[in-house]
Amino acid sequence: MAWCDRCDRFFSTEHSLWQHKQNSGMHHICYECNKDFASAWALKQHYTQSPRHPYCQRCEELFDDYEELYDHYEDAHWYCQPCNMIFESELGLHEHRRQKHADRYCVSCKRMFQNANNLDSHRRSAVHQGRSVACPMKGCNKAFVSNAALVLHLESGACVSRVDRDTVNRIVERFDRQNIITNPSRMITGGPGVTSAHRPVVVDQWATERSWNGAGYECYLCHRTYRTLTALNQHLRSPVHEDKLYRCPRNLYGCGDEFSTLSAFCQHVESGSCGVRRFRGEVDRVLEGLSSGMKRLTMG
Repeated sequence: MAWCDRCDRFFSTEHSLWQHKQNSGMHHICYECNKDFASAWALKQHYTQSPRHPYCQRCEELFDDYEELYDHYEDAHWYCQPCNMIFESELGLHEHRRQKHADRYCVSCKRMFQNANNLDSHRRSAVHQGRSVACPMKGCNKAFVSNAALVLHLESGACVSRVDRDTVNRIVERFDRQNIITNPSRMITGGPGVTSAHRPVVVDQWATERSWNGAGYECYLCHRTYRTLTALNQHLRSPVHEDKLYRCPRNLYGCGDEFSTLSAFCQHVESGSCGVRRFRGEVDRVLEGLSSGMKRLTMG
C-alpha cells in the first residue's frame, strides 16, 4: 500500500499514488528537484528563487534552459540583455538604453550595438549621413557617404571607368609629393612591367592548377589553402600581401600605423581612432588631388 501524507489516503500501488499527485490540486511538483509543494504559489516561489530554473515570472512559464528563456525575453518582452532587465513598455526600455548605454545605443534608430566603435560606424553610414561624396569619374553617377567609401569603390574596380587599386596608388604618389600619407621608401617607380609601388602588374590569372597541394589550392606566399582556384586568385589579387604603402603621419599627431590601401587609411582617419583626425585638412588636400587626377584621367 502507498500512503499520501498530505491527503491522508492509501493507494493500492506506487503508480496509483503517482497518478494522484499528478492530478490532485493538493500537489504541485517540481520534477527536476523532486519536491512537492502544497500550493501553486509555493511552487512559483520555488521557481523564482532557485537559479536552477529558467522561469519567466511575468508569463509564469518554465523553459528547458536559459537560452530559451532569454530568447523568450527578446521576443515577448521589452528586454535589456546587458542588464538582464525587463521593462513595462518600449518607452521604458528606450529611456533606459538612452541613459545607461549611450556609448553604444543609437537613439534615433533605437538600436543597440556591441561596442562604441560599431555605433560610430553606424552613425557614419548611409543611414545617418548623406551621400555627398560623388565619384569624379565620367559616366559614374554613384555617390558615397565618405572619402573611404569612394576610394574603396575605385580600388575595387567596380567603377565604370575601370580604375583599380594600382591606378589609385599611382595618382596618390603623384599628388602626395611631400609624402604626408605615403611611404617614399615603398613608392618607387620601377621598370617595365612594374607599377609605381614595385608590384607585378595584375594579370587575369595569377595561380594555376599547379597550386593544388592534394588538399586545396595553396598560396605560395602565406601557405593558406582554398577550396577553389577562383578563391585563391581572389586572395592573391587582394592587398593582403602588398607593401604597406600608406601611413598615418606622426608629424600630424598621427599614430604611425601603416596600411596596404588608401581606403583602409581613410577609414582609419574617419574613425577618429587617433589624433590625426584633428588634422584632416592636410589629408583632405591629398584626396582632393586624387579627385583632380581622376578627372584629368577621364578627360584624357
